[in-house]
Amino acid sequence: MKQLRELPIGIQDFEKLRTRKLLYIDKTQYVADLLRGGGIYFLSRPRRFGKSLFLSTLKAYFEGKKELFDGLFLEHGEPELAAAQGREAWQTYPVLRFDLNAKNYIDPEKLIERLSFNLRELEEQYGVERLDDTPEDRFQYLIKTLYQRTGRQVVILIDEYDKPLMDALLLPELYETYRGTMQAFYSAIKSCDAYIRFVFLTGVSRFGKLTIFSGLNSLEDITMLSQYSGICGVTETELVENFSPELEGLAVELKTSYEGALAELKKWYDGYLFTEKGEHVYNPFSLFQALKNKELNDYWYATGTPTFLVKYLKQRRFFLPDLEKNVKMGKDGLQMSPIETRDPIPILFQTGYLTIKEKLPAVYRLGFPNEEVRYGFMKNLLQGYNEQITDSDTEISHFLEAVEVGDIDAFMTRLKAIIGGIPYSNKKKEEYHEEHGEVAVYLVFSLLGQYVQTEIHTPGGRADAVVHTQSAIYIFEFKMEGAGSPEEALAQIKERGYANRYLAEGKKIVCIGVTFDPKTRNIGEWRTEFPS
Repeated sequence: MKQLRELPIGIQDFEKLRTRKLLYIDKTQYVADLLRGGGIYFLSRPRRFGKSLFLSTLKAYFEGKKELFDGLFLEHGEPELAAAQGREAWQTYPVLRFDLNAKNYIDPEKLIERLSFNLRELEEQYGVERLDDTPEDRFQYLIKTLYQRTGRQVVILIDEYDKPLMDALLLPELYETYRGTMQAFYSAIKSCDAYIRFVFLTGVSRFGKLTIFSGLNSLEDITMLSQYSGICGVTETELVENFSPELEGLAVELKTSYEGALAELKKWYDGYLFTEKGEHVYNPFSLFQALKNKELNDYWYATGTPTFLVKYLKQRRFFLPDLEKNVKMGKDGLQMSPIETRDPIPILFQTGYLTIKEKLPAVYRLGFPNEEVRYGFMKNLLQGYNEQITDSDTEISHFLEAVEVGDIDAFMTRLKAIIGGIPYSNKKKEEYHEEHGEVAVYLVFSLLGQYVQTEIHTPGGRADAVVHTQSAIYIFEFKMEGAGSPEEALAQIKERGYANRYLAEGKKIVCIGVTFDPKTRNIGEWRTEFPS
């Protein structure tokens, strides 16, 4: 087999990528598109999606490093664009790049420290006197001084602007402190508008113009504009055109065809859609890892678990099984900041855990983008809701063993233990079922779905949960104790003919009726029946 090429995994520096001649998917046409617009832009995309690399590309462009763009769109696009705009091609500008991602913002001083660190590096780079003043005053002085020295307007690039706010999302006082600091810092951009050529800010979430960017009236949010749908990530066309050798290598390892390997990658890493009419994209970090290692895995989660999201969902008392239902929201709702709404759907969309599946007349239908996200998210939720579980994979393997040998008692006993490990709040009894029973059942069956076929439904016409193995089909029906018994749950399965649709498959069918006990806040009894 031929030696596979070196992939740019984790490399966010455009100059390093180009000088080392690593594979690069040409995104430079988007630079030209931005230069035709207003000049102050904001882009929201999930982590590990290539935002930092795109900022690095902008930096190289504005520093006039023409040689790095040989063979790319801008090699010919820049001279044409410069002629149309009546300027010289490849002009150089002072570039101020800030990276707010490399810090855990756990106390009020951390943000000031990070801004000061970035400013100190830039002051030393350009030989500008350091003022003993606030970050916003130093920022403003730096902009004006560079303009006066060079006669060129300044370019400002800010990476992961929202990291401090996300870290403080569940800490109201700290959040307000950071919000005030950032609002003051970014006000320097407005006051120095005449000295600025171009501004580009990236982040994961959307905290709104009124809270952070209140002074930037000309800020253009390109996050949900269709023409920028592929600015980060890898489209299907880009994958096929650039990675054929890697796809062939993966196909050999998976013992499938080229088309089969492409289908597996699509199922695991594709499906992100951030705009109404744009292209869906693959997560580049996970895609490159899978092609390099020739193995499908949840690489995105290995770089950091969504601990804050688990806490956020628990704090908001979000009913997790709703994620599997018909989640819908309008465009304005999806663009709301986490601080503006108690609904977790916008932040799940902005962070990449939900994506656009379909445009309906007034709203978008949302869902998990792919198997990597769905499975990884469920694993972290299971551990987040039951802190006694330290390894979701091992836990689910025990369930699989019980299902595969038909040991329903072992399956139900383990499920009962998981529910018992979920702490509960002082809620009304009638609300218990949703918060404890269905959450645990939903997570366990969702995780089982990675290994066996499962169907998770809500009551009212279809069984609550169905599990398919190679030799059997298990049909589960759950009842609140006092509202039904295990025998009545089994009777419902029979009366409504839940098993009928599976008879033609020729597998053993097992029906399980289960009750929840509101006193113990856990599974009560269960009964098993084998229809003839």
